[in-house]
Amino acid sequence: MMAWEYAPARESAALANVAPSYRPFVDGTFVDGGGEPLKTVNPATEEVLAEVGTASAADVDRAVAAARKAYETTWGPMPGAERAKYLFRIARIVAERSRELAVLETLDNGKPIRESRDVDVPTAAAHLFHHAGWADKLEHAGLGAGAGGQGPKPLGVVGAVIPWNFPLLMAAWKIAPALATGNTVVLKPAETTPLTALVLAEIAAEAGLPPGVLNVLPGAGDIGSALVGHEGLDKVAFTGSTDVGKEIQRRLAGTGRRLTLELGGKAANIVYDDAALDQAVEGVVDGIFFNQGHVCCAGSRLLVQESIAAEFEELLHARIATLRVGDPLDKNTDVGAINSRAQLDRIVDLAAAGDAEGAQRWTSPWPLPEKGLFFPPTVFSGVEQTMRVAREEIFGPVLSVLTFRTPEEAVAKANNTPYGLSAGIWTDKGSKAMWTAQRVRAGVVWTNTFNKFDPTSPFGGYAESGFGREGGRIGLEAYLDA
Repeated sequence: MMAWEYAPARESAALANVAPSYRPFVDGTFVDGGGEPLKTVNPATEEVLAEVGTASAADVDRAVAAARKAYETTWGPMPGAERAKYLFRIARIVAERSRELAVLETLDNGKPIRESRDVDVPTAAAHLFHHAGWADKLEHAGLGAGAGGQGPKPLGVVGAVIPWNFPLLMAAWKIAPALATGNTVVLKPAETTPLTALVLAEIAAEAGLPPGVLNVLPGAGDIGSALVGHEGLDKVAFTGSTDVGKEIQRRLAGTGRRLTLELGGKAANIVYDDAALDQAVEGVVDGIFFNQGHVCCAGSRLLVQESIAAEFEELLHARIATLRVGDPLDKNTDVGAINSRAQLDRIVDLAAAGDAEGAQRWTSPWPLPEKGLFFPPTVFSGVEQTMRVAREEIFGPVLSVLTFRTPEEAVAKANNTPYGLSAGIWTDKGSKAMWTAQRVRAGVVWTNTFNKFDPTSPFGGYAESGFGREGGRIGLEAYLDA
């Protein structure tokens, strides 16, 4: 059989227009932050991309004060139809600058350009467009008459903290509904991936967004902590680790400030023996290796019916072996770089735990680049539910395979986790899919697909995956006194 050789198809890094340095965005202008500057790194090369000025506690105070003033004097009183115009402008500029944003995201994050280009940036723009359309229709959202029967009202100032796995998309998920509903925002991007959030601030200024409506504060965990604990906020929206989410919930308990949390996950992808196997293989691969497994809803636990387990694993290994691991800027790349050295170390440690506990490791034969932060697509079979690779969120390209005999056993194993964010079901029988979906404890359940997102559809989990929903009509409620 003839082997196919692919010529490199590298996107130009120059399209990202990376500046030598970036600064926090407060009250409509870029300012010198009071924190120690950090250097953001390209994980594919471990070379410095840019120096980023960071915020101090005093900058958090200034940003929250600016957001409060903008909420009380400008943005809160503004008619929804006028707010919508600003959001539509921002959405259009994001779409117009999509190629620049996609390359910048790939450089700063390490994900393949194909994903930044085809998923992250278009979906971020879609969330902005979608919520712009809601801005003048909130009284028709079915969320109640609100205080005084005047319709739902904004909460005030929102503190938003986002993770490094989808930097631009997570920013849009928080900013779009908050601004559409009349709130103002102080956003703290992840320490390792601040660049697209700061360019989004630049886009907001270009769109004429009034000063103070959006503020962006780069920094480490101390700035995130100062922001979420700030008494000047009315709501905190956090996406990140379960441990940090629990700490935020403890701090806000009894304060009266609203909170939504989107935390970790350990999703089950259930493959029944009547599934279309080739389709299911594609879904399982997408479910765990999309974005290098840096996905809170990743299908990291494969539950395959025992009667087809051997055949399915053979098909799965053959498909994974074709995944191209390498330069994230190459349009042919399927699996890019791990975002940071710390995350790579965690993946290595948990994979070693799988070996030590007796699971059988299979590793993709695709060669890894000689430099940069990479980990090969990996599958553990013979996994027991007590093993760490079956219980802990690895947040990397590592799949654990368990088997089941009956639908009841599949559901029991799927629910044997402290998390509850997502799940996947693969079957040719609609009744079986519905039966399973009704019993799997997960906020989002996909059937014969995986990792499908749309701004009209709410997303979120429960148990240790957090609470609250983002997206859809119901997602507006988290930002309203409804």
